[in-house]
Amino acid sequence: MMWINKMIAGLLPFMPKNLVWIFSKRYIAGKNIEDAIIISKKLNDEGMMVTIDLLGEFITKLHQAEDNKNQYLNIIETIQKAKIDGNYSLKPTMFGLLIDKDVCYENIREIVAKAASFNNFVRIDMEDSQCVDLEIDLFRKLKKEFPKNVGLVLQAYLKRTGSDIKNLIDIHSKDTPINYRLCKGIYVEPEKIAFKKYHEINNHFLEDLELMFQNGIYPGIATHDKALVEGAYELIEKYNVPKEKYEFQMLYGVTPQLRKSIVDANHRMRIYVPFGEQWFAYSTRRLKENPAMAKEIIKALFVRG
Repeated sequence: MMWINKMIAGLLPFMPKNLVWIFSKRYIAGKNIEDAIIISKKLNDEGMMVTIDLLGEFITKLHQAEDNKNQYLNIIETIQKAKIDGNYSLKPTMFGLLIDKDVCYENIREIVAKAASFNNFVRIDMEDSQCVDLEIDLFRKLKKEFPKNVGLVLQAYLKRTGSDIKNLIDIHSKDTPINYRLCKGIYVEPEKIAFKKYHEINNHFLEDLELMFQNGIYPGIATHDKALVEGAYELIEKYNVPKEKYEFQMLYGVTPQLRKSIVDANHRMRIYVPFGEQWFAYSTRRLKENPAMAKEIIKALFVRG
């Protein structure tokens, strides 16, 4: 069955977009901000926070960075007016990180400043290994100016992550704690720098999470893995962590039953709500990361509800 899943994953980029959309709409809020608002309000009504993300990454021309910045500024204005309980997430390569890091910084700084004007928050996504040091530097610089309004993503499968947490402690304080989203990691990296085995990654995830709790860091526990959720519960109990000092995070449309069980247990939950014209690239990447989702495509083609 695995080879069939991989075959479907490989063919997906060549399928008609309207066919792919039948599958993708389960995991993407829509193609415009109005769609994201509808989904976000529904999630808010169900007791969950959101993080809004405009899809896109790895631009090739700097004028694209300017366009993306302006879109984000408009998104923040629109989301705030809609009174959504949520914050924002962005990928630095969408703003020219690998073309001109200074231009990238200025673009993202303007976005963070806009969010800060509403007392809100922007999460800097972590991308592949070529971006890690650049994105940590970007985060350091922004947190110095906006200590309560910017956070970072860390990936547990990278062997360096524990050291990164320790090396960033100097910008952490009780009044302005560091806010991380901790996830497993999605990019294909060499074994030299990344754990590959399931149990290795999970063990490292929980080690990183424990290190955060030990240092009073605020973690967004981003996982759809029941074993990690249960491991997180144990650490929360071990360190007697107040419910306002952490949250769980999940992707829109993924493991809804596990998500419900976490919310029903009275833990804070934030849902990543992606939208935008770049939905096709996002969908093909998600499937390559998890070929087992191919069965959901087949199901979606026959269940149009």
